[in-house]
Amino acid sequence: MSDAPETDPSCAVAHGEARPETGDRTLVAVFASPVAGFLLRYGADLGYRGILVEPDDERAAAADLGAGVVTEMPPGLPAGADVVVTDHHRGELGLVLRDALAADARWVGVMGNPRHAGPHVEALRALGVDEADIARVHRPIGLNIGSRTPAEIAVATLAGLLADRNGRSGGFHF
Repeated sequence: MSDAPETDPSCAVAHGEARPETGDRTLVAVFASPVAGFLLRYGADLGYRGILVEPDDERAAAADLGAGVVTEMPPGLPAGADVVVTDHHRGELGLVLRDALAADARWVGVMGNPRHAGPHVEALRALGVDEADIARVHRPIGLNIGSRTPAEIAVATLAGLLADRNGRSGGFHF
């Protein structure tokens, strides 16, 4: 039995003694919005490579959210990409979701109030998307922390993504 303290990799990272292993993480924020800006900014601190998908050419040209901007979902998303749609009122909702599902994203979610039916379901059905793929779309997204501001919504969403990646439900129960 050794008197040396047990080495915990998480503890070593927290104390700056080791670099975190985040793997190859890609976060795709769909639609230029205040929430997308915080997702991409905070996501970079968590080891995500950020991509903004903004189908509207004018909005894409004006977007300055600190990530690469494209006007359509990249067909060859990296394995394990997480896609977060930040506006469920946009006309392109069904198209971007269909393309994210076809690109085989690891996780796809749409922001929205859980008390209202998600418009993504009918949009995807109208495009002929299979019910099994429609069921892959998460809504609501993020941990239930009572988020109100764009920054809080981004924190809740990213915390939910990390919990999902780590096989955890999130929250304070261990």
